[in-house]
Amino acid sequence: RECLQGCHLVLVPAGVPRKPGMDRADLLNVNLGIARDLVEACATYCPDAILGLIVNPVNSVVPAMAELYKRRGLDPRKVCGVTTLDCVRANKFVHEITGVPTASINVPVIGGHAGATILPLFSQDPAGAKLPEEVLRALDKRVQDAGTEVVKAKSGKGSATLSMAYAGARF
Repeated sequence: RECLQGCHLVLVPAGVPRKPGMDRADLLNVNLGIARDLVEACATYCPDAILGLIVNPVNSVVPAMAELYKRRGLDPRKVCGVTTLDCVRANKFVHEITGVPTASINVPVIGGHAGATILPLFSQDPAGAKLPEEVLRALDKRVQDAGTEVVKAKSGKGSATLSMAYAGARF
């Protein structure tokens, strides 16, 4: 209670990471309850705060938590999904190909945070805009599948925890 009272921004990096073989529906069953408890506490102790949810599956958790806020008579637009991780990944991949410093790259990513709903706009960044079409198609797919790539690389022992922290800080 004391840590939430008076807050204007609350970042919620919560839930269990995806493991090999799990899909986002599996995560939803576990992480929705975790997010609900935290969002209800925010609704009670800092109802005017903006919430940045870093809870997978973001595409499902955020609308559910916005509805919870709405039912409590609060502004559901204050519940945001943090998908900055997709931007961080897109920037890193452009850097790897072009050598341009990541601090100079800013690829906006629109849509959701699940597979084909992730839409990196490489054309909106000067370095990304110079990449050939065949490279862009591969990069689109790589950004969309990057979460699965990390889960596989960690052999099911976690997800992109530090990357999520960085993405939350950037948000």
